[in-house]
Amino acid sequence: MSLIAATVKRDLLLAARNPGEWANPLMFFLMVAALFPLAVDPDPAFLAKIAGGVIWVAALLATLLSLDALFRADVEDGSLEQWLASGESRYGMALGKALVHWCISGLPLTLMSPVLGLMLALPNDAYGALILSLAVGTPILSLLGAVGAALTASVRSGGLLLTLLILPLYIPVLIFAASAVYHAGIGMPYNGQIAMLGAMLALALALTPFAAAAALKLNLSR
Repeated sequence: MSLIAATVKRDLLLAARNPGEWANPLMFFLMVAALFPLAVDPDPAFLAKIAGGVIWVAALLATLLSLDALFRADVEDGSLEQWLASGESRYGMALGKALVHWCISGLPLTLMSPVLGLMLALPNDAYGALILSLAVGTPILSLLGAVGAALTASVRSGGLLLTLLILPLYIPVLIFAASAVYHAGIGMPYNGQIAMLGAMLALALALTPFAAAAALKLNLSR
């Protein structure tokens, strides 16, 4: 836990010194959701039906936008190679990196979502489901994204490859999360969808840090 805490503290400090790394995805998230009503029917009844899906698609794309730089700076300056050579826990390092990514990406997206819900005429009954689905679902996006970022860490301009690798894994999260918000908006139970997201989060916490660490080791051994 001390290793994870040290990784989180270091990367949060670096993120504070480079606000563009976390501000750009947030602005992208806001702009996509704000511009969407201009491209379709702005009728509140129509927007209420699709608001949850629009917010979740915007959150997913904003997360993808911020993943490419997750390990790249550490690969370029050699600190990642020194870390792996030190014998310290690669699981702790990968988990700490994913946690930092969620803190500067998924957590702000979750906090901003009620404002976008107001803009998109989200039903009042759906706000709880929206915040809960984002709170549970965005850590999954960060954990899965860490695996893709580790696989493409040494590839120049690997953003497109990262998207192709990770996007199919994001689809189940998107389906269950958007379904939870939609069902809440029409007054139906959504416990099953949240339970599925919770199960996916538990599985991702258990497996993805090992996968990311193995991918980093494979990248640096070439």
